[in-house]
Amino acid sequence: MHAIPASAAQPVRLPFYRQLYFQVVLAIALGVLLGHFEPAYGEALKPLGDAFIKLVKMIIAPVIFLTIVTGIAGMSQLSTVGRVFGKAMAYFLFFSGLALVVGMVVANVVQPGAGMNINPADLDQTAVKTYVAKSHEMTLSGFVLDIIPKTLVSPFVGDNILQVLLVAVLFGVALALVGAPGRPVLNFLDALTEPVFKVVGIVMKAAPVGAFGAMAFTIGKFGLGSLVNLAWLVGSFYVTSLLFVVVVLGIVARLCGFSVLKLGRYLRAELMLVLGTSSSESALPSLMEKMEKAGCDKSVVGLVVPTGYSFNLDGTNIYMTLAALFIAQATNTHLTLGHQVALLLVAMLSSKGAAGVTGAGFITLAATLAVVPEVPVAGMALILGVDRFMSECRSLTNFMGNAVATVVVSRWEKALDHGRLDAALNGRPLPAPVLVPAAETPVGAVA
Repeated sequence: MHAIPASAAQPVRLPFYRQLYFQVVLAIALGVLLGHFEPAYGEALKPLGDAFIKLVKMIIAPVIFLTIVTGIAGMSQLSTVGRVFGKAMAYFLFFSGLALVVGMVVANVVQPGAGMNINPADLDQTAVKTYVAKSHEMTLSGFVLDIIPKTLVSPFVGDNILQVLLVAVLFGVALALVGAPGRPVLNFLDALTEPVFKVVGIVMKAAPVGAFGAMAFTIGKFGLGSLVNLAWLVGSFYVTSLLFVVVVLGIVARLCGFSVLKLGRYLRAELMLVLGTSSSESALPSLMEKMEKAGCDKSVVGLVVPTGYSFNLDGTNIYMTLAALFIAQATNTHLTLGHQVALLLVAMLSSKGAAGVTGAGFITLAATLAVVPEVPVAGMALILGVDRFMSECRSLTNFMGNAVATVVVSRWEKALDHGRLDAALNGRPLPAPVLVPAAETPVGAVA
């Protein structure tokens, strides 16, 4: 296992008011109050949240690139890359499908849309036309081609995580194959990791400001009252997502020897940041650093986390089937078991094709509904008003799903330092990281 950057060493315990977790919680509370009592001012603070997310996105590509390249180039065998990726994809596909099934079962049992008796002809389709138009652009071939960048450097000026992942994997493999001549480059990239993660730390200090602005805007623009009419749907989604994390992911975590609740506590600052910004991407760099700090191998973290942000969207999957059946119930559209199975299978594919797309949850829903003509796409207008409030829960569930996946795949690979994980999750000082044994000299290294 590779040592983590010195910047990620165990910090001295700070007073509660200086901890990021407390500062973000306080910022969210103040944002809610300002947005509720002074909605005009709340809406005006949108640039604060946007600016913070842009700062985070600025550093995502370097973090992913350096973590993956140094991790792969330091592997004892290149076949490990394919094995880790294969295990990660198997995990993602299984739990993505399970999340879709859970959302479908809850919708059939709770029936949040029953009794609304909405006539689709009475709905205003104008608001959802943009999402429907974008959904038509989503094809499997287009998704695959979009992963391939136009140039070697274009992924670093765009916002497609999968392009960065592809370039990093290719460069890491090439560096390993070059052997000893590539050592200076690897040493340079290893050294560069330190200041890059220091930049992450600097950016994260602005997290309370970003969370405050984003929450003030959300409450100021949409208001708490917009939740009332569709509270049953929103409540069902929140409870289902919570049970999925605590029960489903909790069982997986327990089988792998750790507690999902303790993992959530360890990542509480990141969870609060995701809650405040409604974007799991805002905590991606910090998640990668913390998972490595907790004993997960650098190469596994570098492959699993970025890939999971595109292929392991448990919260989005629960939302898709729950929202689709809600619309069918609200418009008195009867769906047979065959219709629901078809909807589930298409959702498995469309949820992957929306990776990196703005408004991905809504766009994916439109693409999925298009396959089941019986469900009126215009019904999406019913949930447009509360979709923003459900996005927080989607992001939180997606985030926890990827955190659990990273630990699980690390354990499968026998690349998990159990001592560091146990210490991190229980708030104890971290022991020294376990280094790669001398017998496992990395590919291309000089013995």
